[in-house]
This record gives sequence, structure tokens and C-alpha cells, in this order.
Amino acid sequence: MRLRPLACVLALAFPTLSSAGTLGLGIAAGDVRQTAAVLWGTADVDGLFSFELASDPGFMAIVGSAGLHATAGMPVKIPVSGLNPGTPYYYRATDAAGNSATGRFKTPHAGGFNGLSFGVSGDWRGPLAPYPAVKNVAGKTLDVFVKLGDTIYAENYDAFPVVTVDTLDGYRDRYRETLADHLGQTNQIRALRQSTAVLASIDDHEVVNDFAGGAPSSTDGRFPAGYAYINETPRYQAGLQAFHEFMPIRDLTYAATGDARTAGKPQLYRAQTYGRDAALFLLDNRSFRDAGLPGVSNPLDPVQVGTFLTQSQFAPRTLLGAAQFADLQADLLEAQQDGVTWKFVLTGEPMQKLGVVGASDRYEGYAAERDALLKFIDANGIQNVVFVSADVHGTVVNNLNYFDPASMSTKPVAAWEITTGPVAFADPFGPTVIELASAAGLLTPAQRATYDFLLANKLYPQLESFIQGLINGVLTQANAALAATPFGANFYDPLGLDGSGIPATLLAGGWTATHTYGWTEFEIDADTQALTVTTWGVPYYDIVALTSDPAAIAALDPVIVSRFQVAAVPEPGTWAMLLAGLGLVGFAVRRRLD
Repeated sequence: MRLRPLACVLALAFPTLSSAGTLGLGIAAGDVRQTAAVLWGTADVDGLFSFELASDPGFMAIVGSAGLHATAGMPVKIPVSGLNPGTPYYYRATDAAGNSATGRFKTPHAGGFNGLSFGVSGDWRGPLAPYPAVKNVAGKTLDVFVKLGDTIYAENYDAFPVVTVDTLDGYRDRYRETLADHLGQTNQIRALRQSTAVLASIDDHEVVNDFAGGAPSSTDGRFPAGYAYINETPRYQAGLQAFHEFMPIRDLTYAATGDARTAGKPQLYRAQTYGRDAALFLLDNRSFRDAGLPGVSNPLDPVQVGTFLTQSQFAPRTLLGAAQFADLQADLLEAQQDGVTWKFVLTGEPMQKLGVVGASDRYEGYAAERDALLKFIDANGIQNVVFVSADVHGTVVNNLNYFDPASMSTKPVAAWEITTGPVAFADPFGPTVIELASAAGLLTPAQRATYDFLLANKLYPQLESFIQGLINGVLTQANAALAATPFGANFYDPLGLDGSGIPATLLAGGWTATHTYGWTEFEIDADTQALTVTTWGVPYYDIVALTSDPAAIAALDPVIVSRFQVAAVPEPGTWAMLLAGLGLVGFAVRRRLD
């Protein structure tokens, strides 16, 4: 059912709101485009569930309303059309018992330079709610928030075991868990969802850890054999159905793509422009990928490393599937041609090269396709490309390069990446890296003792310096080992944007934030088009600390743990391009030729 314009509003008997409570799982708006959106909600009781849409927060100017029968605890979605670009809207949902909630979203501008502010994070588990790491999102009035995968965890990951789920009802319960209050504390995800538009995609834990949807089901014993692709199995379909039910998104499918792994399958890929400030491209990294390569158990073994890099680089394997890869290329090129300044590629797994440990599941394990994408960006002069990813449970910033098979050399590209999150997952990136490094013999006892001291005393700047130094040291050793191979001595880039050629200035913290839970905010200045990137965080906690004192955890307030600014590379046809050609790159351009 669609919300209708005021001239033909569906007549509804709305419950009295004077004694209304709040809807237990909240409401949300998503897939917001210039003229359309999807409204989402869940009723606390069976019966009529009503939506109102207004152009003012007091709901004095109702522009549409609709209602339908709802079952308690089951989501309902209503598409909204006929909206105006660049306009804030307010919506209210009410169930048959009078329980009500209100929300806000803003439609993207259709053109011009208007500025943009959006947030991104991923990776949160129900047992670690109420998610204080995102407590400050609702007060930001963001244009959109991107939920970048692992929006539930189907499996158990801590000392308080939970049953792994693999059925539709099981997946539904996990989503309810991530939205409900926990241990008497208010769930901050609900306020986030009601404060802004939402974009969402899956990673792996919406179905099961590290699954490869484009691989035959016979390659993974967690799925029944006999299916051409894992994305055709009942377990995958149950996971995707629950995801679609609990996210405010359109239910889209691929048409006849000519590829059986994508044709007729759920399409989570989204491309959305926000005036000429930015375009966001949201990927599905799971549903169509080939099976991962065997992992490297010993990163110090040159034979294992060489075999992995060669297979990843030269075997024709896909992470995105041909249809999604082609859509991304076409949309990136169109955004460049249309004069859109910033292009954000939102991807579940990192694009940057972090080394061979765990690389099978990242884009490093699909290097031929990864590098083909970066080469495409480079060859077509697509400027201001930022990859934003999650999955690794921490913030790591790095510039990017690609291996070019034509010249058998590694080349830099004018693009960079930031990983973000987790909202809540123990342990985050930093402690995980330390455990892996210790197990691989990459840390001396003295180094481990130093790290443990820093962690015990919560010396966060020193902890980040330790992590960055450790990773850069390993990457330097790897480059030295590759110097005599076709991959070359600059195959890996050190973490951070210092010396990379990216016009970035670090304003607070460092290039990593790996001991906190949090999210990342992206702000584009309407006049200069400069991009400010801020990572907000709270100290990470585990389920023992949470259950011991839930009020103390809920009281944590996010603080800035990293902030930097990147100047936009001027597009052709601007005064900035002319000034850049004259060597005045640092000039703060305030006017543009449209």
C-alpha cells in the first residue's frame, strides 16, 4: 500500500495519542531517493497499523496517510512516492493499542552543491546492546546512515553461548534482539533509525560466517548439497528474507542478467546521488562471490604467501558477480561525467591490502577483480573515490594501489579507504591483531608485555601507535620479500595517508582506531567540497562487563577518536581546475561553474 497525497488521503480512524506508549522496536525510513522512500515499523499488538507523513515536525501539514493490518512483532513496510527533492519529512506510526513513534528523513537534492553529512558503521551483536557507541547519531540530523553489514550475528561469539540460527524464525529473532531494549537500558539503534534515512546491505553473519553465495552448495557443508549456488539454498533465502523484512528497503531482484548466479536473485546494490556533492554506491559482497581461496596459515612461509598471491591475482574469480561489477563501473563513470564531486563505494570487506592473514575473505582474496576495478577508476580519471568498509571491527585508513598484469607492476591510484565500526563486537581489531601476531610469532615477549600494559591502563594513543607500527612493520617485511618478484617492493602501502599524494590533513587522533566501538561521520562542505571524516567511539567492552553493570556501559558517551580532512580534487570545468594548473592547489575555492 502506498501513502497517498493529501488530496486523496486514505481515511483512517487513528488511535488517540494522548496516552500512547512507544513502539517496542521503533520505526524507520530507508531507500530514500529524491521523490520516494520506504517506511517501516512493527506493531506491539495485532490490528490496524497506521502511518502519517508530514512536512512539519508538529504534524500540522499531513501530506499522506495509510494503514494496514499488522501482526505483533512482524515488520510492515509501505512505499512512499511523490516526494519533493531536498526536503525534510516527518512520519508517525501508531498501532491498535495507541503505541506510537515518530521519525524524520530528508530526500536527497536533485542537483547543486548543498553539502552532505552521513554516517556509516557495521557489526553489532544483540547480546552487546544497548549500543552506546551510536548514542550521538540521533542528534546529528544526518542525511543518511549506512548499515554496512553484520546487522545481526547468526552465531555465538562469547562466553555466554547462544544457539546458532539457520531458520527464518531464528533470523527474525536475532533482528528483534538488535532493536529491543536490553538489560533495562534503551537501545540506541532505534533512535538512530528514527533520526535519518537508512541504507543497508548484508555481509556474512546475516546468514553464516564467511559464506560465498556464488559458490556451489557442495563446497560448504553448512548448506545442503544439490544447489548450483549457495544463494539458492533455503538457509540463504531465509537469511535474506529476514534481512529484507527488518530493513526499510525495497525488495528488488535482478532481471535476466545472463548469469545464473545473479538472474532472479535479490539485488541489494544501490546507487544514489546527493546533488553534485556525492554519490553513494552500496555493494553486496556476499551473495555472488566465488568460494574463498585456502587461507595462509603461516605468513612467514614464502611458498604459502607466493601461492596465495598468485592464485588471487591471476585466477578469474569474482567477489561482486558480473552484473553488480558492471553496474558499479557504469555508475562510477556516470557520476564522474555528471560532475559529482565525491564517489563513495560502500563495501562489506576492505579494499585495502592488510597482508595475507585473513585475506581470503577480503577483497585481497579476489585480487584480479579488485585490481580491475581500481585500474578502471585510474584509467577513466575518476576523481575523489573513497572506499568505506566494515567487517574488520575497527578503523584503518589507507591509500590504495593495484597490480597491473599488463605491465607486471604495482601502481598507485588516486583513491583511498577507511574501515569503520564495530558498533559492538568483542574483541575489536586491535586486540584481535595482537592475538594473531602472537600466535604467528611476530611479537616478542617484551612487545606483548608492552601492549598488555598499554591496554590495561587504557592508553589509547599509544595503543594505536603500537598497532600501526606492528602492521607497518609486517607490511615492510612483506614488501622486502616480494622485491624480487613481479609484485615488487611497493606491493603493500603503509597505513595512513601521510606521503600518499592524497590531500589529507590529520586533525585529531591517528589513522587507526582499533580499541573502540563506534561509527564514522562524513561531512562535505557545500562551498569548498572538502571532506571531513570523524570516527566516534567508546571504549570497547565485553559481555561480562555489560552484564555486570549495564547502566555504566549505557552511560558511555562517544568521543572523537580520529578526525581528518581531505580536499576535493577539482573537477574539469571549475575555476579550481584552472588554479590547480597554475600551481595554486591549496587555494580554498568558494565558487564553482555549474
